[in-house]
Amino acid sequence: MTSTDPRTVVIRYVEAVRDGDADVIHDSFAEDATWHYPGTLPISKVWHGRDAIINDFLGGMGPIIVPGTMEIELVSTIAEGDRVVAEWTSQAKTVYGGTYDNRCIGIYTVRDGKIASVIEYADTQHVAAALFPDFDTRRPAGTE
Repeated sequence: MTSTDPRTVVIRYVEAVRDGDADVIHDSFAEDATWHYPGTLPISKVWHGRDAIINDFLGGMGPIIVPGTMEIELVSTIAEGDRVVAEWTSQAKTVYGGTYDNRCIGIYTVRDGKIASVIEYADTQHVAAALFPDFDTRRPAGTE
């Protein structure tokens, strides 16, 4: 039986991302989940729905990262009720020849054993430089 404890749900999800376990990643999210990634990057917006989060947001990073180089480490979690704050580090080589190395925080809301929402905070200036080097961060995403 899979635990519905919010902290356990979030830890299981982060470990699944680390391990590349697509089934657990998919099963971790509620169908109507949201993921808010702030800033002015091409990925900055509120992503709606499990499929958009997994295929478009998370999956959209695949072509930018050199396969087999992503390393994720869960640093800590703090839980209160249905909300869990998780801190993790991510490192990878990029197809642009650089290194992505970021420390992130996510505020997860878990309902009925599924992630219902995430608000992620990261060094978006580093994300822009490492993952979107040709993107003009002075212009809001979606405006050309």
